[in-house]
Amino acid sequence: MKLTVVGGGSTYTPELIDGFARLRDSLPVTELVLVDPATDRLELVGGLAERIFAKQGHPGKVTTTSNLDQGIDGADAVLLQLRVGGQAARGKDESWPLECGCVGQETTGAGGLAKALRTVPVVLDIAERVRRSNPDAWIIDFTNPVGIVTRALLSEGHKAVGLCNVAIGFQRKFAKMLGVTPEQVTLDHVGLNHLTWERGVRVDGENVLPQLLASHSAELADELHLPAELLLQLGVVPSYYLRYFYAHDEVVRELREKPSRAAEVAAIEKELLDLYADPSLDEKPALLEQRGGAYYSEAAVALASSLLNDTGDVQVVNTLNNGALPFLPDDAVIEVPATVGAAGTTPLPISPLEPLYAGLVANVTAYENLALEAALKGGAERVFNALLAHPLIGQIEYANQLTDKLLAHNREYLSWA
Repeated sequence: MKLTVVGGGSTYTPELIDGFARLRDSLPVTELVLVDPATDRLELVGGLAERIFAKQGHPGKVTTTSNLDQGIDGADAVLLQLRVGGQAARGKDESWPLECGCVGQETTGAGGLAKALRTVPVVLDIAERVRRSNPDAWIIDFTNPVGIVTRALLSEGHKAVGLCNVAIGFQRKFAKMLGVTPEQVTLDHVGLNHLTWERGVRVDGENVLPQLLASHSAELADELHLPAELLLQLGVVPSYYLRYFYAHDEVVRELREKPSRAAEVAAIEKELLDLYADPSLDEKPALLEQRGGAYYSEAAVALASSLLNDTGDVQVVNTLNNGALPFLPDDAVIEVPATVGAAGTTPLPISPLEPLYAGLVANVTAYENLALEAALKGGAERVFNALLAHPLIGQIEYANQLTDKLLAHNREYLSWA
């Protein structure tokens, strides 16, 4: 089994390598190819990957290349974890929206739109090369904004599934709080990528969310930076991304007063790369936990195993709606539990979504549709339309200002600008 990771020079990659090594019984990889144009980073990450495999006795071969076509040739699955423009572009995404009083974040709001515009054309080019090289290969997208990128892939007929680590993070967190194994916990996880709610937490089939909230609302609220009273009132656990919507102005004030997350990550990445250069390092360092992407490796291995081994088990993925949420178009991409096998993904039946959540989901879905249109066709007017439709913007003055700023900061990445 050959797997290829595009963006393999990412400092995330050792987390993924560790998962492949530990979970090799469910995903027996014979060759793992790391592809990245940044050859200096690729050499460091590739060397550590080889040492991790060797330490854990994994028989698979790790290879590195900056040649995409060579890397994807014959791959059974291709994992996408790329960042067009790197942390420098992310830093801009997190700064210029704040000048207009709007949240600056890499996947939400105007910054998320900028990332989508840079990313979608690159991902579609990669996917088309994968299809020409091996039309049976699966594409697993971990590249943000996952919902828009996955929708772009599926709209072009690619064999693709989107993956996010929010659900598996909650599963692990809840299991620890409840004193059970993660395998005993299933989630009623519903919404869009980075716009989800846990409406149920089931342990061996029994919904224990009310008890969980009663006992741990303060702890959860502290981690989500939302009032405990809100969690108890709603009776759900929102994704931490919902804070950008529920406490937008408070978040803007905070972001204006502290260094950007991009600056923090850039510093962590520099330190990680120094660690990776140590030839005696043969395991993922503890510092990697601060980089983000917790449990990404386990989610990725589980998804790849289900697709390639046709297990038919249930996982939370980003997939086509196809009637699961009746108020959304069939071609919308939703993030929900679905059965996963060789034929793809099928959402499980979903109980009707309450108006409080359905309204926001419908609004953001409309924005994502306009964002994808702007990414595929270009044009300042399409960018403006997407920004005007976004529930965190929605005003002519802001949409005009943000359109100008987005284009000014991203011209080198947008062929039409």
